[in-house]
This record gives sequence, C-alpha cells and structure tokens, in this order.
Amino acid sequence: MIISKTELQDFLAARVATPHDMLGMHPCEHKGRKGLVVRAFVQRAATCAVVDVDNKRRTLYAMKRFSPEGFFEAFIPDRTEPFLYRLRVETEAREVRQFFDPYSFLPTLGEQDLYLFNEGNEHQAYQKLGAHVRTVNDVPGVSFAVWAPSARRVALVGNFNQWDGRYHPMRAMGASGIWELFVPGLGVGELYKYEILAADDSIRLKTDPYGSYFEAPPNNASIVAQVDSGYAWGDANWLEERARGGALAKPISVYELHFGSWRRLVEDNNRPLNYREMAPVLADYVLEMGFTHVEVLPLAEHPFDGSWGYQVTGFFAPTQRFGTPDDFKYFVDYLHRRGIGVILDWVPAHFPRDSFALEHFDGTHLYEHADPRQGAHQDWGTLIFNYGRNEVRNFLIANAVSWLDRYHIDGLRVDAVASMLYLDYSRKEGEWVPNRYGGRENIEAIEFLRQVNDVVHARFPGVLTIAEESTSWGGVTKPTAEGGLGFDFKWNMGWMHDTLRYFAKDPIHRKWHHNDLTFGMLYQYAENFLLVYSHDEVTHGKGSMLLKMAAGTITEKAHQLRALYAFKWGWPGKKLLFMGSEFGQSAEWAHDRSLDWHLLEYLDHEGVRRLVRDLNQLYRSESALHASDQNPDGFRWINCVDADASVISFLRIDPASGAKIAVIGNYTPVVRTGYRFGVPDAGHWAEVLNTDSEFYGGTNVGNAGGVVTEDVPCDGFPQSVVVALPPSATLFFKWSGRG
Repeated sequence: MIISKTELQDFLAARVATPHDMLGMHPCEHKGRKGLVVRAFVQRAATCAVVDVDNKRRTLYAMKRFSPEGFFEAFIPDRTEPFLYRLRVETEAREVRQFFDPYSFLPTLGEQDLYLFNEGNEHQAYQKLGAHVRTVNDVPGVSFAVWAPSARRVALVGNFNQWDGRYHPMRAMGASGIWELFVPGLGVGELYKYEILAADDSIRLKTDPYGSYFEAPPNNASIVAQVDSGYAWGDANWLEERARGGALAKPISVYELHFGSWRRLVEDNNRPLNYREMAPVLADYVLEMGFTHVEVLPLAEHPFDGSWGYQVTGFFAPTQRFGTPDDFKYFVDYLHRRGIGVILDWVPAHFPRDSFALEHFDGTHLYEHADPRQGAHQDWGTLIFNYGRNEVRNFLIANAVSWLDRYHIDGLRVDAVASMLYLDYSRKEGEWVPNRYGGRENIEAIEFLRQVNDVVHARFPGVLTIAEESTSWGGVTKPTAEGGLGFDFKWNMGWMHDTLRYFAKDPIHRKWHHNDLTFGMLYQYAENFLLVYSHDEVTHGKGSMLLKMAAGTITEKAHQLRALYAFKWGWPGKKLLFMGSEFGQSAEWAHDRSLDWHLLEYLDHEGVRRLVRDLNQLYRSESALHASDQNPDGFRWINCVDADASVISFLRIDPASGAKIAVIGNYTPVVRTGYRFGVPDAGHWAEVLNTDSEFYGGTNVGNAGGVVTEDVPCDGFPQSVVVALPPSATLFFKWSGRG
C-alpha cells in the first residue's frame, strides 16, 4: 500500500478536502521504481481494475482493495505518462461494469471563470455553476460546481451513489470557494444534492443554488436537466421587434395571473393546467381581451404553494408543478408567436429559511447577512441577501440574466423593492443598522438594483424592468447615469390606494374626497408609472375588486367597477389588472382553486369583462390614450373641481398626431342631463365608450353616438358640449374633426 494508513483513515472518515490529490492517476515512485499510482473509491465492488483504453489490447491492471468500503490502489511500474483509462468493477453478485474515473478529468472551470465570479461580474454563472450535461475529452457526463467557501469538504450525493457522501468528494478550486467535479456517465434526470461539511463539523445536505430543475414537494432534490440547448425557438420575429424598444410610447396592458389558479380541470381531480396546456388557452383569452402582456406570479421553484411563489428555493428553475424547463420554454415561445409578451415576477428581496436551500449554506451566513438586524425580514420570516458580497450580487444578477437568456422573458417585475431600499424597513428604533453615513438607505442594495438594471438593458434591449416600490423614493425610473435606479416602470401604488379609497365611499360622501381622484396628477410625471390593481388587493381579507365598491347590490357595484376601470384606462400610465378582476369576481382570490368562470353567465360579471375588452381595444388603437403617458403635454384637465357633483373630466392628447379624447366621469348614481364641459376643438365629438351601455349591463343613458360643440366658452375653452351623464359611469369622447 503506497497510501499511508493515516491518509487512508482520513479519507474513509470523509475528512479529505482535496480528493483529486489522492484519487485518480498520478506519477509516483515506489520502492525505487518510477510509475503511476491509480486509486479509486467505488461502491459494492469485489474487484477493481484499470483498463488502458488507449491500448488496442485494453490491458488490465488489477487493483488491490484496502478497505471493505471499496478503496482500491494499483501501482503501474515503468509508465510515467498518464493515459486514458476506465475502471472495471465486478460486484459481489458477479455484475461487471466499466466507467471512466471522475478523478481523471481536469476542472471544467478556468481561472477567468473563477476570477469573474469572485469579482461579481460573471453574469452567465448559471452556465458555469450548477449541473451541466457536457462532453469532456469525448466522454459524456455531468459537471457539477457549487460555491461554499467556508466548507471543509463538499461531496456530490445522489441516486447514483446511494446518497453516500464518501464516494464523490469534490475538488476545491483554490481560494475561489468553488467546488467542482465532472462525473462521466451521468445524464439528464439524475437526482442530486451537495453534502457539505461545515467548519463546526456539522453536515448539511443542500440543494443546488444554481439548479435548473427540482423534485416536487415534499421532496426537494435537484435534478440534472439540459436547459441551454435542444429547444427550437420560433419567436425570432418577436425578439427582433422587441429589441427596437420604444415601450414608453407603446400601449402596455398587462394581465397578471397566478398560474396554478387561473383555470383548473375539474374533470381531472381539479388539477391546474400545465405549461403546454395553458399556452393556447391563455393566449386565446388574452388576445380576445386585448391585453398586450401577461405577468405571472413567481414561477421559480418554491416548496410552499401558499407563498404564491414569493418564497423561492430554486432561483434558476421554473417550478416543476407545471412541467419541465422545455415545457416552460414552449409556454413563452407560444405566447410570443401569438404576439403576447411575458413578464415574470422576480424576487431578489428575500429568501426562505428552508434548511435544504440557501440558509446557512456552508455553515456560515453565506447568502444572508449574519446580523439579523440586516439579514432577516421580521414581517415575512425570511432572510435578506447580502447585496454587498460580490458572489451574492453575482448570483442574483446571473439569475435575472438566466430568465431572459434561457427563457426569453420580456420583463422582470421586481418584488418588494421598498424593503430593499431602506435599512429600517418595517423595523423599530434599535432594530436596524445605519449605513456608513449614518442614514437609513441600503447603499449595497441600491447599487445592486442599478447594476442589474444596467446589465439587463445592455444585454437585452427592449426587455422591461418594473419596480414594485411603495414609497416616494425619487428616481426609481430615472436612468442610472442620472442617479436613478434605472427601472423602466414603477407600480403607482399611491394612485391605486387613492382611487380604491374613493370608490369605497358612499357616493353621497364622495364630494368630500374629490382630491382622491386628482391628487395623483401632482406627481404623475415624476416617474414612468404602471397603474395597477394587483393580486395584493384581492386577498388577505381585502375583498375582491367588485366588493370593494361602495355598499349596494351586485348590479350597483358592477356599475361602479366599470366606471372605475374606465377612469383607470383613461388616466395616463400603462395598465395592469389581476386575473378575475376583469370580470368582477365576487370572492377574494384563493391560490388553491380556480377562478369563478361560471359567473360569466351573469351580465353583471360578463358586462365587466366586455368593458375591459373594449377598453383594451380602444387603448391600443387610440394613440391619445398611450403615446404620451410620460409627457405632460399628453394630459390636460377640463374640470377637476366639480366636487359637489362628483364629476371629473380631462383630456388625453397625442401631440404628434393631434388626436384627442375627452374622459368624463359621473360618480354618483344620479343622471345629469344638460351637463356642459369645455373642449379645445370645435366639431363633432364621438362617444366612443360609455360604461353605462346596456351591452355592459348599464341603464343605457347616453348621447346618441356623440355631440357637436357650441360656441359657448366653458372650463377655459372657447367652445363646449352638452351631454347626458349616466349614473356611476365614465364616458370617452373622441374629437372626430370639424363638422
């Protein structure tokens, strides 16, 4: 035995951090003779031999077993140049197998890869770390790499070695903190984890942070998947058009949905649709409804359905709940080929404490801050990323890039941005640590957000980044070069709360709250806004959009909801509406059951759906409603002070074409005949939308298709029109020229 007994005992006790120094083939001098020593550690082996595959005779060199666990060694004298070999193993049951030795291969990562990763600039780290099907030296297999800098030892475990960490210890790549191993013969579908020996001698069994596919809960092993090749995309035209950009001047109307509860198959045990089933059904519906994009609540792998996907454990993996990574590609590809964009909710603000995932990954606070005042979200019971650590920042940026690169996602809606920006977010005095200047701003998180936005926009022209930011932080959508965060759009949470508060009031009291409808214009052009009624507003006891409306019958509430939606579609800003809200679902949204599609049998609900469809079509076809959302010249008040009547009116304008649409809302259940308001141009103003139409379930009070101006000054304009205002309704009038 060339290896010493002490070395052998250390190896068998799984205390060796450099297995490639011991296993595999190495030049050696033994008893005065030069040669090669080959060592192998294989399971259930009665005998083991080295097979010289370069030699036409396939010469065998018998190995001697030095432990019942399967440690073998052979000395090959008079050969000093390592050669390509296989191991030939015969089991106690006389089964024979041959395979290439994992410890005969050089690392699959180079010095440049390691340098960029540690520097925080390896933005395609998902192609380097994790599990990847590769061919090395004409030998197929899977390469594995994981970052665990404080680990004393890391081993690969899986079905292929009976989850025994002694049999596939990994190579430490110098001071990079990365551990690596190429295992020939493995392929797609293998289950695996990393067994990590921490500095305190505790053993942690962890899933792959860069894993691209996982088992279904309650299991959680990573699964080898081939996601970087093989799928034939058909969306080249879509991507080419997207790259031209110009989103600020385009109509963007987003249908937000939760994949698992949009529509279920009652006849098949009430299961949700999978990625491939969902694609054509959803595309047909979205196109009928006129939405331009869908936004999907997080689809990254998560163990708990009740988190709606916001507590992620597999950041690089589409959840297996609905299919494979290729199935998800099909979903995105299909929607693109039908002309529909796909936005994905992305969660870099926090991660859950599940022991099998990122938490305390290598026995230290690797991904999270060690100080709970910086590293823990008290509200959600989750952990906060350490944005100041290069490798953590690299992990998150590479994650954003991976969704856009691998899956052709068109936009990332970044969740809970406010919780990232403020060190004292939801904390009392003494529960947070000020920044180096003594302030409450999270400098590292700010720099991270700027960097990820810059990387995304540079690498993927036309892809949108959208911030869910609930405070008055300045410059969220300002370019980073001008000191902003660099997002394309920001959710307008203030406008959302104001309008919902107004429509929840009894109409008799609304005149005292008229400012709820007008206040938003004071800051309208401070950011590029997306107007949202999202999933957050229809759960946790907040009631559905329909039931938020002021007290009354379902029919009366439907009148008000239609009026509110038309006010929203008339107001400057891109649009977002959560599923079920487009037909006025009565019940709150629940993640574990289907939407109440049967309600479309009733006009109160079908009428709301028809209106949203027509609003989208009008919004997309009329440039006045979308081309100048971020331009103050695209908006002008007509009358914002008629609080006593609870009537509000304004103009939407396309300065380039001269197109104009007047929006007027009457938010009391009283018909107002002979109501005069001013307009900028003489001629005919066509009534292009009326939420009180009987087609939508209204009383059909209207203006016979339009009105003609009179030379009567009003509201600061030289001419005006006289209209009938239906009860609890919003109307759109389009200037159609002089006549």
